[in-house]
Amino acid sequence: MHALNEIFAAIDGYIGGSPWFVYLLVGTGLFFTFYLKFPQIRYFRHAFRMVSGKYDEKGAKGDTTHFRALTTALSGTVGTGNIAGVALAIHLGGPAALFWMLVTAMVGMTTKFVEVTLSHKYREFAEDGTAAGGPMYYMKNRLNMKWMAVLFALATIVSSFGTGNMPQINSISSSMHSAFNIHPAVTGLVLAIVLAMIILGGIKRIAAVTSKLVPLMAVIYFLGALSVILANTENIAPSLAAIAGDVFTGSSATGGFLGATIAFAFNRGVNRGLFSNEAGQGSAPIAHAAAKADHPVSEGMVAILEPFIDTVIICMLTGMVLLSSGVWHEKHQNLFQRADIIILSGHYDESVAAHRETLFNFMNPASESKARRFNGPLHVDNGQIKDDVTVIHARSIAENVLLTNSVTGQNFSGTFPVDNGRIFNAASELQLSGRSLIHSAPLTTEAFSRGLLGDKGRFIIPISLLLFAFSTAIAWSYYGDRAVTFLWGIEYVRYYRVLYVLGFFAASVIDTTIIWTFSGIAIALMTLPNIIGILLLRKEMKETVADYWEKFDFSKIDNGD
Repeated sequence: MHALNEIFAAIDGYIGGSPWFVYLLVGTGLFFTFYLKFPQIRYFRHAFRMVSGKYDEKGAKGDTTHFRALTTALSGTVGTGNIAGVALAIHLGGPAALFWMLVTAMVGMTTKFVEVTLSHKYREFAEDGTAAGGPMYYMKNRLNMKWMAVLFALATIVSSFGTGNMPQINSISSSMHSAFNIHPAVTGLVLAIVLAMIILGGIKRIAAVTSKLVPLMAVIYFLGALSVILANTENIAPSLAAIAGDVFTGSSATGGFLGATIAFAFNRGVNRGLFSNEAGQGSAPIAHAAAKADHPVSEGMVAILEPFIDTVIICMLTGMVLLSSGVWHEKHQNLFQRADIIILSGHYDESVAAHRETLFNFMNPASESKARRFNGPLHVDNGQIKDDVTVIHARSIAENVLLTNSVTGQNFSGTFPVDNGRIFNAASELQLSGRSLIHSAPLTTEAFSRGLLGDKGRFIIPISLLLFAFSTAIAWSYYGDRAVTFLWGIEYVRYYRVLYVLGFFAASVIDTTIIWTFSGIAIALMTLPNIIGILLLRKEMKETVADYWEKFDFSKIDNGD
């Protein structure tokens, strides 16, 4: 499995994880922000009134209301990225990464506005009368690029597993096992059955479920986050200062955190921001295409609210919980994941300035470092490493490292191979544990235990993950559903749904790291053709917005607007 993860990581390094991909996404959002004269600000209030139903059009074609289309799209974006993704971004890039997540959201509001408007404009209706839309339809019907449409649709199917399916149940099953000791396979089986019952009902049942689920999960998470922030009010101002102060300097070392460069914080913040709100990915337009609207811009207005709710509000809440509680730079007792372990030759002490600088350079790829990865057999006696090495876990110096046999529970004695600092070739039953930084859902879980609710607060995360991630899986099943309809017709959707449910169950017991790596590739495969498409249609987008305001009935606007 580790070899496959290395292959995925290498591929992702050239596309989704590369600097040019990040610049493309932010650059496209910035371009449309200036080209359309800051629609995310000028139309923000109008968007709220649109989603409230104030400007609903009687007799408009579609399957669902503006509000239900928004909650369906939100259920697709509000998921593990808001809980585990934010924690991973801060773990990798420090507080500055949160700033870049927020910047991504602001420019992403414009990107969502554009992609939803164009996709809604060229939507079609399937044989069963349901709306079918998404970027593949403007690619086919307007750009006459059937090959690009096919590429996007295939990428959507892949991404429905890599983004909406596998990472979600993986996070749910892991958190439920940690919090309630429920076996991952049991969680996967139960939720797979519930998922099948929902998605078989199509968009109307999906929209009905998400319209109730999204507000519920938002309230639960908001109250839980507030309990942590209020319990650590003295850290609110320093946390905000760290977010803004580290933007142009990079995040300096503090506690167990070894620091991050500006470029690394920027890359990780934008990358995780995209994973969270999916701006530019082309997924949300598929849900919005089902909305009852005669003019495409009206639904584009509704889409402006998505990144704001998803990233500016929910991700910012998560970030403030992590920073104000202080857990992000603290070391915690935990079981080590092999993908996060690097063994270096020699002894390093983070309290020594020269050692911190060497490790900082090692952790940030663009820097030169004197640190060298260990190669050869590592000697262990009664669980203790005897060689002169330093164990790095989760980008921090691991302390009190103990090696045990996961089957017998006994301390390990003997040797095991280390190849270029990695222990992938060691026996599978070899387990390392100790004190180090943690990331993703476990980090957020720890942070929620530092609030007014005490240790009981940690149960908010598995419950929130269950709701957030499961709703995401529901929404993404619809995205894949519409992609299959585009490629092969409505009759093949049933086969896709079976595979989707089976994949959902299987991912409940697959290693976390490989799922996250795979999802990065899937995001890029959808995003690239969509970004190219909306840039090619930039002039039409501006004309479509102008046409909307020319036809808009201003008599519906009261003096309060």
